[in-house]
Amino acid sequence: MSYQLGNSDIVELTEWRRELHRFPEISGEEAQTARRVEDRLRALGPDRLLTGLGGHGVAAVFEGAAEGPGIMIRCELDALPIPEISTFDHRSQVPGKGHLCGHDGHMSMVMAVARALSRQRPEKGRVVLMFQPAEEDGSGAAAVISDPRFDETRTDYALSLHNMPGLPLGSVSLRRGPVNCASRGMCIGLNGRTAHASDPATGLSPMAALAKLMPELTALGHGNGPEDAGFTLATVTHARLGEATFGVAPGQAELWVTLRTMLDADMADLVSRAEALVADCATEAGLEHRIDYHDVFRHCENDPEAVELLTRAMAAEGLTPGEAGQPMRASEDFGRFGDHAKAVMFLLGAGETCPSLHNPDYDFPDELIPIGARIFLRAVDQLLNET
Repeated sequence: MSYQLGNSDIVELTEWRRELHRFPEISGEEAQTARRVEDRLRALGPDRLLTGLGGHGVAAVFEGAAEGPGIMIRCELDALPIPEISTFDHRSQVPGKGHLCGHDGHMSMVMAVARALSRQRPEKGRVVLMFQPAEEDGSGAAAVISDPRFDETRTDYALSLHNMPGLPLGSVSLRRGPVNCASRGMCIGLNGRTAHASDPATGLSPMAALAKLMPELTALGHGNGPEDAGFTLATVTHARLGEATFGVAPGQAELWVTLRTMLDADMADLVSRAEALVADCATEAGLEHRIDYHDVFRHCENDPEAVELLTRAMAAEGLTPGEAGQPMRASEDFGRFGDHAKAVMFLLGAGETCPSLHNPDYDFPDELIPIGARIFLRAVDQLLNET
């Protein structure tokens, strides 16, 4: 292998990971995180450094000496609006926010790749290291791709990973085809008319419609998991009826539902059926209604050629990929890059006893930093250095 990482690299990047963990920023607010990334990358002298990409995104380009294919390696900048309950020294210093999905670790792996590339450029082609903003709410990839400067980062391949609690530490999971579900947040508003609580008949309450919609929307689900053909899932995540008062019969209600399908092609049908249910229920109750969508994720699908590239890279590192944990119900804002490159995402085991992603006591296992970085570097080496 042409690229090497020393023990000092891993020690320094482990400490940097913990620094990132102390100062989490949520989707759309990653200004200081991006600045920390930018400062590190600038010191490594990439051939091009793009900042403010699609918001707070940062991309470093390392050019080879000759023409050849390009590889993007993508990680995420953002944290979560979840309070962390851990007590270790590098716990979050920002109340109500935490790196509880491991994006701090993913950034450290990609920064390790940058260190290796700064010492030795590829023989041909180029490598783009993409630090994507706003992954958690599904808006970041679309914003990066719509940025006019995205053309400067286009590549033939796009690689990414996610750490996965529940899988043995350092194990890898990789498969062809769909790997992450499509999903979107459906926000439903029901509007009637308030009344005095002593005379509710003079108003128009959305209470019955709200109570009816929750089980009927949930019943749109089909299949036990994303491996089942036509899998769909509707999950009620929030409901509000009126105001917190005893003197007013409610006139408004709000219902949040996450719609999920394995494939993008199935989402339009699920959306149509959900919207029809809402419209029928509101009409029956004499209510006005509105529907807004948020956190829209495309499904992720692994390209066969990209899977083969990573499989060979893993084999060279002595790793044999399985398919445990895939396809995933969870969504990932990586699928859009598949419209522009041969994309692939793999899972890297975070340990069978590691707290689950988004749990308040989760912390990224530092032992994964060199493993993920070496897999990425091996893929670069095999595609851009070997003839």
